[in-house]
Parts: sequence; C-alpha cells; structure tokens
Amino acid sequence: MSEDFYELLQVSRNASAEEIKKSYRRRARELHPDANPDDPAAEDMFKKVSRAYEVLSDDEARSRYDRFGEQGISGGGGGGDPFGGGGLGDIFEAFFGGGGGSRQQAGPPRGQDIEITTRIDLKAVMFGTEVTVEVNTAIACGDCSGSGAGSGTEPVTCSECGGAGQVRRVRQSMLGQMVTTGPCGRCGGIGKIVVTPCSKCSGEGRTASRESYTVDVPAGISSGQTLRLTGRGMVGARGGAAGDLYVHVAVAQHEQFMREEDDLISLLPISFAQAALGAHKVLEALDGELDLVIPAGTQYGHEFVARGRGVPHLNGRGRGHLRVRVVIEVPKSLDEDQEALLRQLAEKSGDEVAPPDKGIFSRIKSAFS
Repeated sequence: MSEDFYELLQVSRNASAEEIKKSYRRRARELHPDANPDDPAAEDMFKKVSRAYEVLSDDEARSRYDRFGEQGISGGGGGGDPFGGGGLGDIFEAFFGGGGGSRQQAGPPRGQDIEITTRIDLKAVMFGTEVTVEVNTAIACGDCSGSGAGSGTEPVTCSECGGAGQVRRVRQSMLGQMVTTGPCGRCGGIGKIVVTPCSKCSGEGRTASRESYTVDVPAGISSGQTLRLTGRGMVGARGGAAGDLYVHVAVAQHEQFMREEDDLISLLPISFAQAALGAHKVLEALDGELDLVIPAGTQYGHEFVARGRGVPHLNGRGRGHLRVRVVIEVPKSLDEDQEALLRQLAEKSGDEVAPPDKGIFSRIKSAFS
C-alpha cells in the first residue's frame, strides 16, 4: 500500500507551497544518506520523501494527486525531476542553507576588484586624512550605456536558455534523475545576445579608463590595514555590477617618533649634566608642544609618559600614550677645561677612570670588542 505524500512530508493537505518546501528541507536533512550511513531504512525513506516533494511541489501534479491519488501521477509525475523542479539545489539548500553552488544568478557577471596601495605619514594617522588615488579601471560604455549593443539596437533574449542564463542537465543516479544547472554556453550566463555590437566597446559594454577617487582615511589606522570602497572597482561586462576597490595603507616611518600599537615613542637625548642636575625641555609632539621637566638624577632609559597624547584608537574613543625615553649622550671629545672638571668629579666620586697618559692605558688589551 502506498504511503500518503502529505504524511511523508509531515504537512497538512492544505499546506502552502512554502510550508511544503520548508518541511521537505527539514526531512531531507534528517534522512539524507550522508547523515545516516549504513542505514538502508533512512535511505529508502529519503527516496520516498523526495518523490513526495517532487509531486506536491508541482501545482499540476499535486492537483492530480489530490483527485486521483498516486495513480493520477504515475508514469511521469512532475516531469521526472526527483527534486521537485528545484534540481539538486534543494538538497544543497537543505544541508547548507543556499544553492550549494549549483544555482547561479543569471545576468551579466560582476566586475573585477581593484587593489592599490597608498602611503601616508604618521601625522595623517594622528588626525585622519583624505587621499586621492588613481586607478586603471573599466567604466560603462557611454555610447551604448553598458548594454554592448550598437546604436538603435538592443540585446535579444538568448534562444538556448530563454533568457534564464542557465541550462539544465539531467543525469541518472542511484536516486533517480539528478538535475543540475550551469551557465548557458551561448550567452555566457547573461541571458541575452548582442546581435549588432557597439562600435566603441565592441559589444563589451565597458571601456578602459583612468579614474580618480577620494579615500577617507580614519585616524588611528595602521600600516597594512585595508580600506574597501564598495562599487569602485571595474564595472562588469554588458551592464554587470562593479567590483570593489581595496586600498592598502602604508604608513611611512617618522624621523622622530616610533609607533608601538597606539603609543608613540620618542628618544630624548640629554647630557650627563642635565641627567644629573635636572633640566627643562620643550618637546615638539605631533599635536603641539609639551613641557617636560627632567628631575635631577634621571637614569638612562627612563620613560616619561604623557597619557592620551598618542595615536587615536581606530573606530573607538581615546588615544594611546606618548612615551619619551631618555638617552644620555656622552661627548666624544673634551677640551682641557672640561676634562679637568670631569676628573675632579671622578676623584670626588671615587670613580676609577683612564689616566691622562693615554699611551699606558692603550696597551691594556680588552677581552671585549
């Protein structure tokens, strides 16, 4: 005795087409052989559910089934497609939530993306900036408005695919006939044929061009990050949508400041006397001057931190810090008075230093290079 198709799909007899499709997808997930390996019963039920969906998803076949039962649709059903006219895509949709790659959008293909690199300086990172980039691209043909057809003509519907841009192919499998779709070979998946090509673009619907775009670079961006300008890539052939423009950012090195995440680091050279006795320095930061008081006894490598004076946090509030690192400079040459004063200091401090007679000192071999 044959089983009721509505019961197989677990829907009522007055269920809508959307309810039938939704229930079929759920049942297909549960019963698919890949989800039930080595379970012949599940595989058999999967075939029955697929057959039920084949009939109930076709309005004419469903009407015959409702009036005459399974005898009314024997010998043909809904056209021999075991997946209800939806092809293999319904199985992929049941498992992956989409067309599984078998369903492609008809129409002109999307244009190519463009990549370019722009260089900015550290000050631009601090405040954000606008840069102008120039790219070699493709734009819609002005003569045919992107259609590819010559003056006074229009593209015609492809006779092979009927304008769908896709053709169906049927093959036999263990589950019956499997229907897959692919781009139409005659029109290339566009659905229309250009009989009389445009003389300017040769039927391509686009022409080469050098274009300029203004790019907003946000404050806080880092070297290596990429900005995306949607729809600023090449336009597709014959009216296809434009790709995107990807702008890679490169930040030039600064002569005074180094960047460490969102902190700025500056090396501050001071003399031995300034480190020992203290000093006052005015630091030229990227966003203005800063007073820096160096206390007496400051050691080499000590860092002074100005909080909130570093690089702005990208897409967020606040800024990093400005860190000033002390570097004590040692003079490479001294006059007689300077040397005498330093020797007096060394003597009072008990420091052993090289004698004035460099000849004796130079004969000592150091173990270090």
